[in-house]
Amino acid sequence: MSILNSVASWSRSRKSVTGLGGVLLAGAVVLSACGSSTSSTTTTAPATSSGSTPASLVPASIKSLGTIQIASDASYAPNEFIGTDGTTVVGMDVDLGNAIMKELGLSAKFINAPFDSIIPALQAGKYQLGISSFTDNKAREKVVDFVTYFTAGTTWAVPTGNPKNISISDACGFKVAVQTGTVEVPDVQARSQACTKAGKAAITIDQYQLQSDATTAVISGKDDAMLADSPVTGYAVSQSGSKLQLLGQSYGNAPYGIAVPKGDGTFKNAILAAVKVLMSNGTYNSILTKWGVQSGAISNPVINGATS
Repeated sequence: MSILNSVASWSRSRKSVTGLGGVLLAGAVVLSACGSSTSSTTTTAPATSSGSTPASLVPASIKSLGTIQIASDASYAPNEFIGTDGTTVVGMDVDLGNAIMKELGLSAKFINAPFDSIIPALQAGKYQLGISSFTDNKAREKVVDFVTYFTAGTTWAVPTGNPKNISISDACGFKVAVQTGTVEVPDVQARSQACTKAGKAAITIDQYQLQSDATTAVISGKDDAMLADSPVTGYAVSQSGSKLQLLGQSYGNAPYGIAVPKGDGTFKNAILAAVKVLMSNGTYNSILTKWGVQSGAISNPVINGATS
């Protein structure tokens, strides 16, 4: 696909990179189709000596920082969102990130950032990590490394009762809300193209910078349906006061990954080792259960585990 569509595939699970971010990405890698056949390398943490810990894998340059700057787009509840104090980033990803940093002997500072700015900012050295419901895909692996920790698909929602009788397979002519830059954007674009190819009306795709605004657009009646990552759509429905319902089944499951700048040596291996410790001692499952997203749990985290 075009450069714009390729960039859009570096979504959040799912989110497009514009302006300076686009320049940084273009300078780092020759952009190609998001369906590229470029292979990804799946690795596990290197063997360590008896008595070693995940912290022993942290490079000295990272360890000296003490506090790790972690970028997260806090509009994607329950994974990452602004807490009741109006400023603090909270959520499943935040709890997991804090637990990982504790295992590594580091502190975490979560910074709210627009999703489509995070990967370019990682490349520029502004942050050390991105933990923001990133889908690990091959296009993104060209510019950052990922440590997988969760799996999610795409799920749709409509107003309760589905008054316009929308189906995922035929949303032609309807208004659909989606967050800018997420993998859901090319998904609904392809569906719209199929509509027009079949001689039907195109889907009106309303893109919002914040997922919370996309959800509100459906609740208010401005849009007819929405699609987002499965845990996010599920949470939106549960918090909508019975104004929304799920539509159909989740599809397109893919791993979430913690985004690590390339060139950071064994930092990604340290993170992978820490995730494995949290899985073995029960902390991982406790965090997912706390946020009601335990159905997305995985048991075999890897480095760069993209399947597409």
